[in-house]
Amino acid sequence: MESAHVLFSTRGYAAVTVDDIAAAVGCSRATVYVHFPGKVDIIRALAADGMAPSALSFYQDLDRVLDTGSRAEFTAWITRAIEWFHQYKQMLPAWDEATVLDPDFRATARAGILALLNAMTSYLSRWPEGRRDEARLRVELLLTQLGRFFTRWAMQATIDVSADLAAEVLTDIWFPALSAPVDQ
Repeated sequence: MESAHVLFSTRGYAAVTVDDIAAAVGCSRATVYVHFPGKVDIIRALAADGMAPSALSFYQDLDRVLDTGSRAEFTAWITRAIEWFHQYKQMLPAWDEATVLDPDFRATARAGILALLNAMTSYLSRWPEGRRDEARLRVELLLTQLGRFFTRWAMQATIDVSADLAAEVLTDIWFPALSAPVDQ
């Protein structure tokens, strides 16, 4: 797993083969296949080992933060989100490649995103039953924009702004957008 993580982080998903992983570990391809049916299963295990549980916890925290109704707490959450992206910065491109290239992993990624959205039980409960898909979409759009912002800001360096200013502007956009509808 460690060797696969290093390879995926440095070379991406598409460029790494099971033979590369076996060579890095010092075993045969057959030995890798004893533990993992294929390359997609390796990246899936890596995600399950670190990224997915921490992301789930992160969105459960967002659920708590939205309960407070505090703009300052939301800004602090955005700041923590940027830090989370930094923590997984090396692995995110491989994750994105696997999502694009492998339908099985795409299903895994989609299930993971749905788990994040559905973990926000308090937030969802504040929305009328018939509008909960809209509530999920709002959170999913936040997740998408955070990921795209981070890619352009920290990985491609095409956005030149401080993390503090980014957190403030993202809060300006998303804090009101994630407000549950007022009873009419």
